[in-house]
Amino acid sequence: MTKSGEFGVTSLGRVTLLTAEFFNRDPRRVARALLGKLLVRKPPRGVLAGRIVETEAYLGQGDAAAHAAAGRTARNSVLFGPPGHAYVYFIYGNHYCLNVSCLPDGVPGGVLFRALEPVGGVEQMAQARGIDVVKETDLKDVASLKKISSGPGRMSEALGVTRERDNGKSMVSVRSDLRIVDDGYCVRRVMVTPRIGIVKSAERPLRYFIAGNPFVSGH
Repeated sequence: MTKSGEFGVTSLGRVTLLTAEFFNRDPRRVARALLGKLLVRKPPRGVLAGRIVETEAYLGQGDAAAHAAAGRTARNSVLFGPPGHAYVYFIYGNHYCLNVSCLPDGVPGGVLFRALEPVGGVEQMAQARGIDVVKETDLKDVASLKKISSGPGRMSEALGVTRERDNGKSMVSVRSDLRIVDDGYCVRRVMVTPRIGIVKSAERPLRYFIAGNPFVSGH
């Protein structure tokens, strides 16, 4: 790893590993800035990667929808820092949701990853989701690909994210198997809407997504 944070040349090309400083700020700024970056899992073989196309910001104790709203507990302690670590929770008794901690150590805040556009290891991700890819053309069909990682539960399953495996894991370490990198992708326009899938503080405009991207979940 170079002094500039350059992660080197991978099957995805030359990418730069994000630093803890990137996440050491307001979750709203982080949620917007994460759009277009790559979320990468490095299993024993190959590389699984998706472009981040949709996020939601959660602001800590002043945000009724945030897991940190009631204060620090053993369950939500990752959200209180340090920045750049994975916070994973299980929802509806059915799937995991992946977040990353923001703000200085001791101050709660985070960003939920809502959707990815598959870009690497797509067949492995499809298999993890129980989706049969029978021919190469399936990998170019948006309707098929959306089933892989459009939605927080789908994308977590595609990358093998679980609380036991990943909660508290650094996402800014070169030694981590779950990382966020920048490949220089340029996001032209960002849309901002109220968050979806929640009841408390649902009206707050804290959902961010790449305008026109077909892999965004919901409306």
